Amino acid sequence: MTAHVSKPPLKVLLASPRGFCAGVDRAIQIVERAIEKYGAPVYVRHEIVHNRYVVDRLKAMGAVFIEEVSEAPVDRPIVFSAHGVPKSVPAEARHRKMLYLDATCPLVSKVHVEAQRHFNAGREIVLIGHEGHPEVVGTMGQLPPGSVQLIETAEDAEAFNPVDPGNVAFVTQTTLSVDDTADIVAILQRRFPGIATPHKEDICYATTNRQDAVKAISAECDVLLVIGSSNSSNSVRLVEVGIKAGARTAYLIDKAEDLQDSWLAGARSVGVTAGASAPELLVQGLIDRLSEQFELQIDEVAPTRETVTFKLPRVLRG
Repeated sequence: MTAHVSKPPLKVLLASPRGFCAGVDRAIQIVERAIEKYGAPVYVRHEIVHNRYVVDRLKAMGAVFIEEVSEAPVDRPIVFSAHGVPKSVPAEARHRKMLYLDATCPLVSKVHVEAQRHFNAGREIVLIGHEGHPEVVGTMGQLPPGSVQLIETAEDAEAFNPVDPGNVAFVTQTTLSVDDTADIVAILQRRFPGIATPHKEDICYATTNRQDAVKAISAECDVLLVIGSSNSSNSVRLVEVGIKAGARTAYLIDKAEDLQDSWLAGARSVGVTAGASAPELLVQGLIDRLSEQFELQIDEVAPTRETVTFKLPRVLRG
């Protein structure tokens, strides 16, 4: 008779909110509804959101992911990703007489409107963000080349020399580290006391809430596991925030299968969260994987509750 081997205990601190935000949910629905309404294929410029699982699932439904509008035939619908696009992109789709659906997150669109307002007022504009990220490319592409100066670090903020220090404004990428951005903003406000600021924080509610939830659990975590893709800015930030907030170690994984047993050696508590573009299904998969090896005690830690939703484009409603 084989003796029953008991599994070692493991405390799982489940951060909430986690996973899909309203902007991501809306963007995915736009692609799904477009396929339902117009049939496959529906073309999507750039990954609709930065998550491998989501992209693969939509491909299986009939979405074709491309990098440029010119790669799509003119007689099929095209969707623009949640990150936003330069003004030249819808202009090209209109020129080609294509049906296009804009899945830009409304909170990213708000930043575009702010940048335009500062430009119209003749201000020199600073964008705090990461070079090459699609959201940054989209925001800078709202205005003529050279109108927006990108600042990535505190050093950049110290080195920035505007033409007229009394006539400067800043906007930010929506998925940045709240704390790192606050440091950069503090430098800009010290150097340019009159700098025009966003009406309301540009870093989106979902990024802020997910970072707050990670901060609430990290000091208790031997290991923090963040589900998200490596090209997802907000997911990468969660790993950084976790380490800063006291997690001993933190890892970014796409799915449960990426978890390495050696990471959990000697661990008594594990934090689990997911970036804003990662579905809850992947979180459940990770919990299931942990439960194979450990006797889990799961505590959900929820500093805030989210109730935000965004409407779909009129053409896809009903």
